Order: sequence, then C-alpha cells, then structure tokens
Amino acid sequence: MLIDWILAFTPILLILILMVRFRWGAAKAGPAGWMAAVVIAALHFGAGVDLLALVQVKALLLTLDVLLIVWAAFLLYRVADEAGAIRIIGQALPRLTADRGMQALLIGWAFASFLQGVGGFGVPVAVTAPLLIGLGFSPLVAVLIPSIGHAWAVTFGSLASSFQALMAATGLPGEMLAPASAALLGLAGFGCGFMVAHAADGWSAVRRLALPVLMLGVVMGSVQYGLATRGLWNIGGFGGGMAGLAMGILITPWYRGERLKGEGGKLNGRSVFIALSGYLALIAITLLIQLVPSVRAFLGQIVIKVPFPEMSTTLGYVTPAGYGRVIPLLRHAGAVLGYASLTAYLIYSRAGLYRPGVARRILSGTIRRVMSSSLGIASVVAMAVVMSHGGMTDILARGLAQAVGALYPLASPWIGALGAFMTGSNTNSNVIFAMLQQRTAELLGYSLPLILAAQTTGGAIGSVIAPTKIVVGASTAGMAGEEGTILRSLLPYIGILIVGVGLIVWGVMKVVSG
Repeated sequence: MLIDWILAFTPILLILILMVRFRWGAAKAGPAGWMAAVVIAALHFGAGVDLLALVQVKALLLTLDVLLIVWAAFLLYRVADEAGAIRIIGQALPRLTADRGMQALLIGWAFASFLQGVGGFGVPVAVTAPLLIGLGFSPLVAVLIPSIGHAWAVTFGSLASSFQALMAATGLPGEMLAPASAALLGLAGFGCGFMVAHAADGWSAVRRLALPVLMLGVVMGSVQYGLATRGLWNIGGFGGGMAGLAMGILITPWYRGERLKGEGGKLNGRSVFIALSGYLALIAITLLIQLVPSVRAFLGQIVIKVPFPEMSTTLGYVTPAGYGRVIPLLRHAGAVLGYASLTAYLIYSRAGLYRPGVARRILSGTIRRVMSSSLGIASVVAMAVVMSHGGMTDILARGLAQAVGALYPLASPWIGALGAFMTGSNTNSNVIFAMLQQRTAELLGYSLPLILAAQTTGGAIGSVIAPTKIVVGASTAGMAGEEGTILRSLLPYIGILIVGVGLIVWGVMKVVSG
C-alpha cells in the first residue's frame, strides 16, 4: 500500500528536510529521524517493546564498530598534525613543479586523497585549499580542486570507516564487497583526475596532462584495489593516495613548468621522511597483524559477541536469530589505528617535533571534532536498524523495485549520493541506505556487491557537496558566506561523476545478464 511506503520513508524524509531546508546538523537531525522511526515502527508496523529494546542493543554494537574507527582515525591525524607532519608534506609538494595543472594533480588529487585516507572529516580541503591559494589559484578554484580530487578515496579513506559501515549495515563480509567497490571507485578516480585538471587550467590542462592523469589513476586505483581485496581495506585509500604521491613525484620532472629557483625547488628529505614515518608505522602494524597468523590469533582472543533471538513484528516480518556485529576488540581496525597513533606519537616526540602540552591538545582536539559526528552516526545507525527490523526497509525496497525495475542500476548511486548529501557523510549514507539497496537488489535479482558498490561510490562522491564539508572548505579558503557559489560550481562535476558511475553499473549489469 502507498501509505505503508510513505510512512516507511518518513524518517529518511524527515532527516532530509531538517538538514537541507532547516540546515540542522546530523547530530540534531539524526535523533529526530531515529525517534520518528521508533514511533512509526511501533504504531503502524507492529514493532513491540521487546523488539525495539533488542534493536537498540544491536544498533549499539554496530555504532561501536564504526565509531572505534572514526575516533582512532582522527586521533592519528591529530598526532601527525600537532607534529607539523601534514604541514611539512604539504609544503614540500609545490616545490616539485611550477606547472599549475600538475600542481593541482599532485596537491589536489594525490595529496588530498592521501589526507582522506588518514583523516577525512573535511581535512583534505581544509589542508590543501590554503596551499593552492598560496600558489596563485583563486579561492574558489582552490576549494573545487581538492573537493573533486579526494571524492574517489572517501569509501576506503578515514581508514575505511565508510566501508566498515557498509559491512556492518549489510552483514556481508568485506571479502565479498571489496572487489566491486574498489573497482568502481578506481574508475571514478580517473574522472576525478581529469576534472581536477579541468578545474585548474581548463581544457588545455586536460589535454596536456592526460598521460599523468592516466598514470596516477592507474597507480592509485590499482593499489587501493590490491589492498582492499586482500583484507587490507583500512589502508586502501591511504595506500592509494601514498602511491599516487610517489608516482607524482617521479613524473613531475616531465612537467616542471617554469624553472624553479633557489631553495623553493629543494626538498629536505629527512624532514619529509620523519613526517611520513607515522603513516609508515601504520602500514607496518597493519601488515603485521593481517599477515602474521600468530599475531592475528593472539589479538583475536578478546571478542565482543552478543547473540540475539528471533524477532518478529505483529504484522509478521521476521528477523532470524543470530549474533549482532562481532567485534574482535584488540584486532579491530580502530585498535590498529590506536597502535599506530601511539607509535607515531613516540616517533614524533623522539624527533623533537612536539611543544609542551601536546598530549592534552591532541586528546581535546580529537574529542571536540568527533563528538558531534559520533552522535549523528549513532542516531542514524539506530534509525536504520529500527527500520530494518520493523520491516520498513523491506517495504521501501519493494516499492523501489516496482517503480524503477530495470533502471535501478542507474538510480543506485544517486541514492547513495542523496544519503551522503543529507547527512554529510558516506558512512551515514551506507548506514541508512545500504540495507535498502541490498534488499532491492535481492528483489530484482541484481548483483549485491555491484549495487552496494554503486551505493558507496555514489555516497563517496555525493559527500563532497554535503553542506558541512562545503562550510569547512569555505572557511579555510576565506570564502565564508559564499558556500552557495562553491556548491553551484561543484554540482556539474559531481553530477557528471555520478551519472558516469550509474552508466558503468547499468552497462555491467547488461553484460552480465546477457
């Protein structure tokens, strides 16, 4: 019935209205959506008190799984930032070339992707926009370039918090989801590169730098794919960005532009190596835990594992009995990031890069930055789980399947983009819409990994135009109050990317189905 579909969609619609029309943050809009989902599930869809109580416990586990990564990822960024590591890396890059287009690719694509891999939270634009302005780019272009450039790295960036949310929401293993997601994001990466070149210096830069774009795109996409498909998805975006930086440094002698003079063309290799050492420690620790069976087994001894009984609504929608999200506490991606943060802190401290009181600044800065987003994530996770167990997601999926049918692959990335735009986060988009996309794909007989790859790729690209991210970029580029100008300039690029993703998914589906 139409009324069932409308009521099932109401919590999502409420969040959309509150965030877009009334400009509420996710920390305020999320609880409102959760409350609406609880009330509607109880009054219309037959979710009893016991079911709703159990659902909150299950949602708490999913929330913990995601937030451990979000918190630890930003902690690592703060450890490096307080040491000046991000500044050192950022200042070194412009000295390699004076070609405007190549600077944009190196800083706004490769370096921004690296920053997304280790930090997220708007960090790529916040860090790189001032650097680009210092090189002579206009403030608007300085915001556009890294906004577009890091989009492809969002899902496996922030140490794969978005991908972790995709796994948590669907209950599907990363080994199943990673190949399609990494492949689709890698293809989107080429589009990001060409659009960065265009934003920097027009069509002449696109033609002149086609070869560097292809080379960097192949390297970054391949490295991310290789890491993600080997169980190392938490360093997929980070590894891809670092590989892109390395390749960019190698090929810049071909595109140096006007001759660089004086010290500006020299790099202090030792300081750059020390700046990167914290992240090299992350790679080493991740590989040690993932590839050494004895270490992996030892750290896997403490597990949070809660069994849940079968749950059913009075209308007959049944969720089978089973465990909630299983969390190996000491081997969790968040724990790995914690080990890397401590190691990086010791390295930078020994190198004398910290000022007194650094530990307090790191912790207070981390807490301030993640609290609001954590509340938003927790509430939308709870909303999504209530909707799933109350049968609301199933009703939405059936309605979409009937309305869209064979064109669903074209619509799938737009759904992910909508979720990211309205919540400000691909992680939140995956939490809200992944189960919906999963159920719709099942009803239509489409490939689950590919449809979910479209969901998270669309969410990654759509997150770029989220108002919260645009505000961050505008503030660091001296464009406060001109967020509308930035959004209007970004929309054509982002729209083309999402259309392209939809066409790729639709084409693959056509080929697979014969």
